[in-house]
Amino acid sequence: MSRDHLASLDPRTRLLGAFALVLAVLSVDGPAAGLLAVAASFALALAAGWRPAALARRLVHVEGIMAALFLVLPFTTPGTALFHLGPLAATSDGLLLAFGLMLRVTASALIVLALLATVEPVRLGQALARLRAPMRLVQLLLLVLRYGALLRAELRRMREAARARGFRGGLSIHALRSFGWLAGMTLVRALERAERVEEGMRLRLWQGALPVAAPGRLGRVDAGFAMGVLAALLAALAGGRS
Repeated sequence: MSRDHLASLDPRTRLLGAFALVLAVLSVDGPAAGLLAVAASFALALAAGWRPAALARRLVHVEGIMAALFLVLPFTTPGTALFHLGPLAATSDGLLLAFGLMLRVTASALIVLALLATVEPVRLGQALARLRAPMRLVQLLLLVLRYGALLRAELRRMREAARARGFRGGLSIHALRSFGWLAGMTLVRALERAERVEEGMRLRLWQGALPVAAPGRLGRVDAGFAMGVLAALLAALAGGRS
C-alpha cells in the first residue's frame, strides 16, 4: 500500500463516516449516480493508500457474488424483453436492476476498504466503545480478533501434521472421517483455549469489562471530513427524492 492520506482521521470519524457514506450510496438511484458513487469511492480508497491491483484482488469475490444477480434478476423482473432463453425472457428492467445493485455494493465495499480496513482492529474496537456501542459486542469483537488468529494457526498446524503423515483430501470415507476429526479437534482446542483465557483473566482480577483508552480530541481534519461526508449524504438523499 502507498501513503495513507486519511491516517490522521480518528477511528470514530472513520466509523461514522463509513456508516454515513454507505447510507448515501444505498440512497442513490440510477446507473449514472451509481457509477459516480463507484468513482468517488474508488478515489477515496486510493487516498487511503490502496493500490488498484490490491483493490481488484479484494473486490473479485464481491463481484463474483454480484455476477449471480445477472443470472437471476433479468429473468425474474417484469419489463421489456431483450432476448429469450427457452421459455425464459430476460428484461431490460431486470438487467438495470442488477447493474444498479452491483454498483451500490461495489461502492459500499470500496468505502469499507478505504475507511475501516486500513485501521487496526483493536483501534476500531476502542472506537466502538467510545461511541457507546454495547460493551458485550465490543468485548466479543476484540476477543474474536485476538484469539481467532491463534485458532487459525492451530488449525494450520494440524493440517500440516496431517499432510506430513501422507493425508490427501478427497471424497473417500477415510478423508471425510479425517475432516470430521480435524473439525472436532479444532473445537476441542478452541474450548481448551477459552478455558485458559478465562482462568488468566480471573487471575488478573477481571471485572467484566475490557479497559478502554481515553478518547482523543477530534481535530480539524475530522471536522473537514465530517462536513464532506454530510454534504455527500445530503446530496444523495436529495437526488433520491427527485
